[in-house]
Amino acid sequence: MTDCIFCKIVQGEIPCARIHEDDRVLSFLDIGPINPGHALVIPKKHYATIFEMDAEDLKACIVLCQQVARAVFKATGSAGLNLLQNNFRAAGQLVEHAHFHLIPRPAHDDFLTSWPAKSYPPGEMERMLEKVKAAFSAP
Repeated sequence: MTDCIFCKIVQGEIPCARIHEDDRVLSFLDIGPINPGHALVIPKKHYATIFEMDAEDLKACIVLCQQVARAVFKATGSAGLNLLQNNFRAAGQLVEHAHFHLIPRPAHDDFLTSWPAKSYPPGEMERMLEKVKAAFSAP
């Protein structure tokens, strides 16, 4: 895509703080980090979301995520690390090129400090399970 910022980074039109790349994937530091060391892993091929990615590119991204996560965790001395992947604006995706965030987490950094878990009403979990299973097995 000609107007995709991540495609422009892949093509070398926009510089980045490159961590690693190979034929399929690229990792670099986020220019708007949640915490220092916040890195991104992207497929070099343009996919808007994870739903479009081919299996080999997805595997390459996940393997690189693990490698970069280890490096970021060690380099930052963080207490934890989040791996986040957002799809569509409603989920917080701001760049429409599939990407994975590796966010080092010092203790008490105020990022994702709450997880608003809810309970299913009686019988709703079973109904949802059936819907998901039907969608899973559908072509």
